[in-house]
Amino acid sequence: MPLYRRLLLVALALTAVVVVFGAYVRLSDAGLGCPDWPGCYGQISPHHAAEDISATHAANPQGPVSAPKAWKEMIHRYLAGTLGLLILAIAAQAWRCRSHPAVAWRIASALIAVVVVQGLLGKWTVTLLLKPAIVTAHLIGGLTTLGLLAWLALRAHGVARLELPRGAVALARVAFVLLAGQIVLGGWTSTNYAALACADFPTCQGSLWPAADYLNAFHVVRELGMTADGQSLSLAALTAIHWAHRLGALLAGTVLLALVWVLSRRQGTQAAGFVLLGALSLQIGLGIANVAIGLPLALAVAHNAGAVVLLLVLVWINYRLRAMQAPAGAGRRRDDYARRENAFA
Repeated sequence: MPLYRRLLLVALALTAVVVVFGAYVRLSDAGLGCPDWPGCYGQISPHHAAEDISATHAANPQGPVSAPKAWKEMIHRYLAGTLGLLILAIAAQAWRCRSHPAVAWRIASALIAVVVVQGLLGKWTVTLLLKPAIVTAHLIGGLTTLGLLAWLALRAHGVARLELPRGAVALARVAFVLLAGQIVLGGWTSTNYAALACADFPTCQGSLWPAADYLNAFHVVRELGMTADGQSLSLAALTAIHWAHRLGALLAGTVLLALVWVLSRRQGTQAAGFVLLGALSLQIGLGIANVAIGLPLALAVAHNAGAVVLLLVLVWINYRLRAMQAPAGAGRRRDDYARRENAFA
């Protein structure tokens, strides 16, 4: 059991690194730094493929292949491969300790399937030339892995549960769903390179409802930068993607602030409320700064890291909260009261 707990913590930390580093690879246009998979020009590292990388770069200096980009891409693959091995070890330990109440061995085993799908999505990201649907799905898979590992770690370490009214618990669940949807919108914005479609704030192109092409913006099966019929994706479509992300942020942020208010007013959950408020404030600030300053790489990566932090905070809060149970005999007392009322009538 101690080994299982340590493996979970290491895997959780590594998953956060993989997700954030993956964002760095994408944002620095290094996703095709090695145009094949799983190696680099059939070699185990860019060092061994240096001749092919140099030739490709010389033929197209502005293209996606260069030695620095190849190293970024391969380091991401090395980290992801290590994570896959860690998850196999976690599943093996969970199976060995499956009788322990703190071990969710079925979820640990299901993580293997998630990692296999992630590996395939990583392959298709390269071989299908950064299709937005595949890249976004790859991000979703990484965050799913992160969330499941966090849940397993919380259970394995016996984190205390708190009983709150059903309405407060339902609000936390809704906040988590909205945050997940907002992260997906953020991934769609990033993978379609729509982050600079609106260069002003809080308006977009000087308007609170800019001209936008939502139909082409959210058509899933298409090439990068293209509509479904092969035309170049218009500014109106990119604007639609960006503006949808902002509207999603407004909705999710409002619900998260409501959750902060609920948590901060109750004994035992005040610290969680303050942690959530801090993470949310940081993420909002990073989002605004990215627009105001013009999406510098460091801030863009930090915004992705902020999404990771918010996700972990919401997993922690949702794990800890459970709905209050009705007192024993409460249902029977209600039934007796109803019968007396009917008899009186």
